Amino acid sequence: MNHHQSLARDAGPQDAEPAVLDHRDLARAMGIFTTSPLVGPGLPLWQPAGAVVRRELERLAEDVALAGGCEPVCTPVLGKRSLFERSGHWAKFADDMFPALDDGSDDPLVLRPANCPHHAQLYAAEPRSHRDLPVRYHELGAMFRAERSGVLSGLSRVRQINLDDTHVFCRPDQVADEVRAALDAVLGVLDVLGIALDHVRLSRSDGSGRWLGGPARWAEAEDMLRAALAPTGLPWADGPGEAAFYGPKLDVQVRDARGHEETLATVQLDLNQPERFDLGYTAADGSRERVVMIHRGTVGSMERMVAFLLEQHAGRLPVWLAPVQVCLLPVGDPAPAEEAARALRRRGARVRVDADGSLGNRVRLARGRRDALLAVLGPREAAAGVLAVTDPATGARGELPADELGARLSVASAARAARVPLDG
Repeated sequence: MNHHQSLARDAGPQDAEPAVLDHRDLARAMGIFTTSPLVGPGLPLWQPAGAVVRRELERLAEDVALAGGCEPVCTPVLGKRSLFERSGHWAKFADDMFPALDDGSDDPLVLRPANCPHHAQLYAAEPRSHRDLPVRYHELGAMFRAERSGVLSGLSRVRQINLDDTHVFCRPDQVADEVRAALDAVLGVLDVLGIALDHVRLSRSDGSGRWLGGPARWAEAEDMLRAALAPTGLPWADGPGEAAFYGPKLDVQVRDARGHEETLATVQLDLNQPERFDLGYTAADGSRERVVMIHRGTVGSMERMVAFLLEQHAGRLPVWLAPVQVCLLPVGDPAPAEEAARALRRRGARVRVDADGSLGNRVRLARGRRDALLAVLGPREAAAGVLAVTDPATGARGELPADELGARLSVASAARAARVPLDG
């Protein structure tokens, strides 16, 4: 029996997965994250495999932000209580925020529940002309929510959220273009990740008194979003009562692995925080005008996105995201496998060499980890200078030199492709 037959026997029909696997079980099998009672609940510790997935998603978010004209910034996770009182977060979210730090001052520091007040202060740091706008700040920043222990769940409900977060400061006449650019960026990310759009929800106020700002300001903001959404042709639904507390938003709705509706990204319009922080610009006639603030993200929360993708793909992530792109399985002398690993790593591939135990058991372990490609290297392959490669997700097989496989992996990773061609 050749090694392709062995891999087909051990990694073929058994690759059929149940309809939906819980991301917590998948994460355990793949080594994505762990928790510790000494660290505390809702604070996942990213293991090496999970750090790879998160890093690749962060790179995607940054690439999309930079391509869209955003400027990278970094801000602290702490801020004075008065910052969040002024932004409105303290009044609305005090119960969901961690207690202020006891630093002996009358205006103690608190862990931020959102990144936007810090970005507002960056904008306010220098005078702005109408010619300077739009200003777009991007940060992958941590924010904190004092979630009760009973609602915490793996990566989908945590106490520290690492968010792909962009804030755009623009003139009113630029809003429509900025909203459409934000939607285009989100749709591009969904396409890369293989996630289908279900619809866009126009999340607005319900006319009650629980929203920040007056009804006239809300009506203006909602009209701006409608005007930006109308020419896109995207399917959309009305969502009264679903707005952020400071403004209406466009929620990008998808279906998770169970068919449930979920929000993965938002474009939020905010006329309230610019008013509260007195954010403006000098117009062409010399007058001072109020700036419009747009909150947007593409990948969104790293934690929620990883949980979503694990369940959507049953752990078999696209090859550019896979923690282990090639698992080398030597038969006999392991030296050729180590040499092949070096050749693959020179091409940037993420490689694991697993030499201990029977081939069948090693294949099963690699399948459990959801390694993207399994490559057997025995005496026959070593003599021919090839690897016997199988993609467990598709059943595709091929025999390729290590350097050729590395080149194909490099191309697939650069293009953020789902799979690597093994034929030819």
